[in-house]
Amino acid sequence: MSGTSLDGVDCVLSTIQSDGKCAFIAHVSRDYTPEMRAKFLTLQQASDNELDLEAHCANDLAIEYALAVQQLLAQAGLASEEIMAIGAHGQTIRHQPSKQRHLAYTLQSLNAALLAELTQINVISDFRSRDIAAGGQGAPLVPAFHAAQFKSDAPIAVLNLGGIGNLTLLQPNAPILGFDTGPANVLLNDWIAKHLQLPFDENGSWARSGKVIPDILQSMMQESFFYDPIPKSTGRDLFHMAWLTQQLPVGLAIKPEDIQASLVELSATSIALQLHNYLPNCAELITCGGGVRNQYLMERIEACCLELMPTMMFANTNKYQKDPQTVEALAFAWFAWCFTEGLPANLPSVTGAKAPRILGALYPK
Repeated sequence: MSGTSLDGVDCVLSTIQSDGKCAFIAHVSRDYTPEMRAKFLTLQQASDNELDLEAHCANDLAIEYALAVQQLLAQAGLASEEIMAIGAHGQTIRHQPSKQRHLAYTLQSLNAALLAELTQINVISDFRSRDIAAGGQGAPLVPAFHAAQFKSDAPIAVLNLGGIGNLTLLQPNAPILGFDTGPANVLLNDWIAKHLQLPFDENGSWARSGKVIPDILQSMMQESFFYDPIPKSTGRDLFHMAWLTQQLPVGLAIKPEDIQASLVELSATSIALQLHNYLPNCAELITCGGGVRNQYLMERIEACCLELMPTMMFANTNKYQKDPQTVEALAFAWFAWCFTEGLPANLPSVTGAKAPRILGALYPK
């Protein structure tokens, strides 16, 4: 799995039972080099000779994935012949699901054929396109996985804090709902990279040192996406540095750490408002994703949620024997399992697709 944060690769090894329950075996993370991240950032917008650049990036990512797989198998003491399949997401470079029917598309860069050749393992990839072809958003897909892993007799929500945040809403005897909430880590990481040349704000310490600027927060919260009805999804196509620059007053000297604090508040406020809008009786919010390591972000999410839902409890996926850092990568192992079993893996109640569909394309070893 390579997410919107553009920080690297998470590779997870899992067994999956006949009922779809996943059991974690091993995990490897590999950071993108600065050069690789810069190339994928370039591909987020139109540029010169981008077809050539994308093809080279797709090859580079396949090699990086293959190295992660090799490292993972060595760690687990397994051979490639013992692996059923690799579920490979690729790196999203464009996500345009809301265009007019048959013009909508999503693009995850990856040379899956090369990955199959390098690993000698069947590769299943391109999970999102089938849902979009059926009229869906192609995202978020993880609510189907969350529903298979985290069940409760009470109304609960699962919050994935990647580059973009997404919520899964699970209520007994009710359709599963889910949607992207907007930026979680994406703008936080880009802003600190610009000003401190750091890949992320460790524990949210830099944001904690700043002060929220109410006028800037209010300007950012006017973004219509936060109030759009579901189904909805988003990405760097909307939330990027140019978008942030448009929210900042011209000619006013502002400490960059104050912008970072305001971005944390944007993530926390938008998540809390949308959760309250769709599941006001939520009993527990379960968190996962890289954002869980940002202590200040987690504190602000909890505080904003408790203002609206005072009795709600909080936990991360460790409570359910799943490392928060591995959950999304584990989901794509599950999607690959669904493909091999001939099972639909999208949820029309989440993505808006006209019907359940089998997701993915097979690249045989």
